[in-house]
Amino acid sequence: MGVGLSGNLAKDIPVAVVGATTWGTTLAIKLADSGSPVGLLTRNQLEARELDFHRQNRRFLPGVDFPSPLAVTGDVEQMILSAGLVIIAVPSDRFRENVRRIAGAVSDGATILSVTKGLELPAGKRMSEVLREELPARLHAGICAMSGPNLAKEIVQGKPASTVVAGDRQEHTERAQNILMSNLFRVYTSDDIIGVELGGALKNVMALGAGIADGLGAGDNAKAAFITRGLAEIARLGEAAGAKPMTFAGLAGLGDLVATCVSSLSRNHYVGQQLAQGKPWPEILRSMENVAEGVNTTNAALSLAAELKVEMPITQTTHRVLFEGLSPQDAVAELMGRPPRSE
Repeated sequence: MGVGLSGNLAKDIPVAVVGATTWGTTLAIKLADSGSPVGLLTRNQLEARELDFHRQNRRFLPGVDFPSPLAVTGDVEQMILSAGLVIIAVPSDRFRENVRRIAGAVSDGATILSVTKGLELPAGKRMSEVLREELPARLHAGICAMSGPNLAKEIVQGKPASTVVAGDRQEHTERAQNILMSNLFRVYTSDDIIGVELGGALKNVMALGAGIADGLGAGDNAKAAFITRGLAEIARLGEAAGAKPMTFAGLAGLGDLVATCVSSLSRNHYVGQQLAQGKPWPEILRSMENVAEGVNTTNAALSLAAELKVEMPITQTTHRVLFEGLSPQDAVAELMGRPPRSE
């Protein structure tokens, strides 16, 4: 099928969602609800049989039934070959291996959409950069990324949300937009894939700090200041990497940052709160089912910042809390005690 289709025609394009994560499963369910022919690709056939038997993802979305049209399989060729839109929804530390798994089956002209909000260790590569390294050149035009204030558990409950799809080719961003758009999920397009990806990844680092602030009872004034300075830090690195400044004032920047820093559904905010209670990161990790992307992104962002010679005091201090034993109380004192400067 051609790209850039609108309306009901776009809903006829087969969609493959790679990854039975909370976000991947949510997108597969909502797409099936809207009438798209959609399949969910699992790690293997054993996982597929379990999900298909229960018609639920009991690990990540217990109690949420799969729509009857939603297919589930661990067979790459069965799921990927016919897909005009391939959505990759796996953690950043497993993104590359999943791309390698499907690379040979992606059809010419397909749109490949990353919805992963993270950076790859150790170099801080964005997911679209990983896609370009692992996919054949004939598929590069179809690479896109999506980010925005998209808390999966709200979206799967039918609450309204908006997002941004970015890519280099308008026909592919519009294809993803037309397929994903619904009366409860508004999709915008952008040509700034660098800004959209960095906004989505770096806000997770800031959410760790916001969780720490809440866990310490720092108050709303402190939290508002933290979010504002966090946005400045994100934009500073983003611009140095080639992003457009205005992207960070939009859904993939400020919008996603606010949602992740204030919501009790945010995994990274939860980790920050646990850190404020004195729990070390390895202990917190053992208590979680889902991945908190902000932890790895903290390391990756500092690597990228060093390469681009960008100062990131919040990220640096968060890293010290996570990995160097700095107490959350001392972290706050250090940030508040930085030398005065103009805004």
